[in-house]
Amino acid sequence: MRKAARSVCPVACVLDAIGDKWTLLVVRDLACGKQYFNEFCKSPERIATNILADRLERLVQGGFAVKAASAETPGRDAYRLTKKGKSLRPIVMAIADWGLANIEGTMLGMKPNFR
Repeated sequence: MRKAARSVCPVACVLDAIGDKWTLLVVRDLACGKQYFNEFCKSPERIATNILADRLERLVQGGFAVKAASAETPGRDAYRLTKKGKSLRPIVMAIADWGLANIEGTMLGMKPNFR
């Protein structure tokens, strides 16, 4: 069940759905082809496993991702973006482009490479 919105402002609603410091990084990793929990754990930001599990569950509950049994590895769950989740790609790219242009020390080689 979705909790009541704190505002009808679309910016506030988006931030309620994906606005913490981890969710878009998980979306980035999904968009770049990561599927398995252990793959997300290897990201350079070193997200804690309890936070990662929570963010993956929130993405599934919000309709941004789906969780299903892996076709390649029986007994493992795999995650993938839904159409709604894939629609976040331009937002992630815009944030990466803004960071490259405005935050010293960011690296072009770290810009997401979506599949």
